[in-house]
Amino acid sequence: MPKIISIGTATPDYKHSQHDIMEFMLDAVSTDEKTRKLLPILYHRSGIETRFSVFPDFSQKRGQWDFFGNNCSVPSLENRMNIFTEKALEISVKAIENCLQNIDIQEVTHFITVTCTGLSAPGLDILLMQKLSLKPEIVRTSINFMGCYAAIHALKIADAFCRADANARVLVVCTELCTLHFQKTNETDSVLSSTLFADGSAACLVENNNVENGFEIKKFYSKIALQGKTDMAWNLSSTGFLMTLTNHIPQLIKKEINSLINSALTDLKLSKTDINHWAIHPGGKNILEATQQALSLQIDDLFSSYNILKNYGNMSSPTILFVLKEIMEKSKTDENIFAVAFGPGITMESVVLKM
Repeated sequence: MPKIISIGTATPDYKHSQHDIMEFMLDAVSTDEKTRKLLPILYHRSGIETRFSVFPDFSQKRGQWDFFGNNCSVPSLENRMNIFTEKALEISVKAIENCLQNIDIQEVTHFITVTCTGLSAPGLDILLMQKLSLKPEIVRTSINFMGCYAAIHALKIADAFCRADANARVLVVCTELCTLHFQKTNETDSVLSSTLFADGSAACLVENNNVENGFEIKKFYSKIALQGKTDMAWNLSSTGFLMTLTNHIPQLIKKEINSLINSALTDLKLSKTDINHWAIHPGGKNILEATQQALSLQIDDLFSSYNILKNYGNMSSPTILFVLKEIMEKSKTDENIFAVAFGPGITMESVVLKM
């Protein structure tokens, strides 16, 4: 049975308080009176205290800004992608090293890279192969532009590789530099995005292993709520990637998530009371609260999700692995874990795990 053996995480060098990011936004964006009143409210209600970025700018005053310049210029897509190539490589290596502390990387047979915040060819997968001296014949797969649920999709592919090859050792790395796509605008979607997103990387190793502790992969289940297709989107533009994020998303998830979970658990002959740990993607405080209400859970049932949101914000695809790493460190034998993440579509990807 395929199992997640280890999870490693990494963040960039620059840690910013939510208050400092808000002050940056108020100074950098030509905010109208309405936005100046709205921003403090949104940041205060976000449930986030700190976030990480590859840029120091968000904790600095005008005149000290590096990437955005003194006038908060809008970097081109080309400039943003050049920075992604450099910084994503650095942080991915850290996450992989933290994941494979006692494992020979030359024993890895399959390599899956995940990102939606940077695109190039040769891409992150080949850059990491070269940097880490991975075997040239390694099986490579890249998952791009799926958003926050992509880590679970990557686990689904890793699971398939392991079921097809008893000797497969699959390394997955999810790396996102969301702050690379800051937009200088008062548009509601950009304002909402500015309260949530951050940079981070997470790696995990999946293999067939009956000896080591880890999360046994039991069942995947996915669902698309197409009525929310226009409520969450991620599109390229000449000035970076543009996020569409409406306030309807929590209610759509609240409406659909029970049917997703019931279908997944029914196949395993489990009920909600059999789940010991809930790993809900912390896409935002409103999403966690909507999920909690829909599933009739207590706030402590989602402790790890709220904790990751508080300390890291929403890092897109790596975030659910940050949550699972925290749960892995406190799980006991024979405990069931339900993990679910959300993304454009609106897509809901889930997996049932067992310690």
